[in-house]
Amino acid sequence: MNVIYNSDHFWILAYPADQGYELLDKELQRTLFLQGASAWHFRNAMEDIPAEDRDQEHIDEFLDDYCEGTASAIVFH
Repeated sequence: MNVIYNSDHFWILAYPADQGYELLDKELQRTLFLQGASAWHFRNAMEDIPAEDRDQEHIDEFLDDYCEGTASAIVFH
């Protein structure tokens, strides 16, 4: 596991062995694991963010939109 992005609101973790990414929303305590085609789509979408918009505000907004409706709540046992 590698942390490839860390902000006040999100972490992006890469799992190279599984060819996957995990998006962790710190604020809303939700997570989304992407693998296979969905991981490929996510990586391409991140790479398509224009250079001038690659700041924390824009990336966090992108991640929030990406997680909307598909991320699962983080449950502590």
